[in-house]
Amino acid sequence: MGLRSIRARATALSMGHRRLISLLCGLLVIGLLVTASYSQRTGRWTRAAPMPEERTEVAVAELAGKVYVVGGFGRGQALLEYDPVSDRWRERASLPRALHHTTAAAVSGRLYVVGGYADLHNGWNPVDTVFEYDPTTDQWRQRANMPTARGALAVGVIDAKIHAVGGVGGNRRNTGAHEVYDPATDRWTRLPPLPTPRDHLAAGVVGRRLYAIGGRLDGSYARNLQINEEYDAGTDRWRERAPLPTARSGIAAAVLDGKIFVGGGEAPAGTFNHVEAYDPLTDSWTAWAPMPTARHGLGAAAVGGRIFVISGGPRPGGTYSAVNEVFTP
Repeated sequence: MGLRSIRARATALSMGHRRLISLLCGLLVIGLLVTASYSQRTGRWTRAAPMPEERTEVAVAELAGKVYVVGGFGRGQALLEYDPVSDRWRERASLPRALHHTTAAAVSGRLYVVGGYADLHNGWNPVDTVFEYDPTTDQWRQRANMPTARGALAVGVIDAKIHAVGGVGGNRRNTGAHEVYDPATDRWTRLPPLPTPRDHLAAGVVGRRLYAIGGRLDGSYARNLQINEEYDAGTDRWRERAPLPTARSGIAAAVLDGKIFVGGGEAPAGTFNHVEAYDPLTDSWTAWAPMPTARHGLGAAAVGGRIFVISGGPRPGGTYSAVNEVFTP
């Protein structure tokens, strides 16, 4: 082999080494980015007084330091109130009609139940109803109907207005409807639609931004999603953010310390006990200690620095529980 050939081969080997080193460095950087965007933490779970009855597909909201559970499979008209201080439950005035896969939100001292399905035993019929509950009088009244009847939607509150996103409409297909209810005027307004129509999703609000997380396509938990889309009330626009690490639907979300904690869910293989929290400031997710009881169709509410995760089905489909588990980060 001539000197020129030896030099050429040496040059080629050197270039190959440099490329290999460059590739390894690139992979290292990617690994560091992935690690930074999805980390692991712990947290602590405890058990609180269970609900007086088993249910699933409930709506849960916090109002004045108490947790309200409404609707669901079982006694879909029953409203239950939980006091975290005394660790006791009591039943309040019944919802005017039985609902499941509905939603609940609190605004200005009142509880609002928006949309859902009615007539469990005669087909799942999406409704457009809005019911307002006053805890001081223990009475309900009906308010202006939502423009789009739907069930398995999600809601969030921005500037004392209730944003209703996604769900399944009357044609049993997903809707991207994004409609906003103002309790002060009893009126609805249509806003830019959810970019990815879906159902059985969760929503969380941080500041003036709503995050629509996870869910499924056209009611099939074999078609679960990781999508995380952010609506900015300041710009009236949607954009995609870091996806939910685990594709799932039938989930619950609660906001604590500026982060959105997402728990539970279902898929054909079973239910999830996963807890993953999204931080809008860093656009990243963190895994936390899993729920003691895997389930879907559950509800969650944050009170006093803790998250109460209530009810839900321990197996896919129409299974029930009275579980009340408490998470402290």
